[in-house]
Amino acid sequence: MKIMIRKTDKGLSAYVPKKDLEQPIVELEKDDLWGGWVKLKNGWVLALPDLPAETRLPITVEAKRIGEDA
Repeated sequence: MKIMIRKTDKGLSAYVPKKDLEQPIVELEKDDLWGGWVKLKNGWVLALPDLPAETRLPITVEAKRIGEDA
């Protein structure tokens, strides 16, 4: 699924256009964001592509939903 990641005053945020859903990113697998998973506030876990650490935000990327907290 395509998602947009951007920085806000409160941290990183992910927007999913198909679901019209914007959620804060509450946990990162890797400090530099890319190539690992992120957890959204609603419990979704998304795998992000492997991009250079200096990639500028906001950016739209193809992510894969790999899980969800119960």
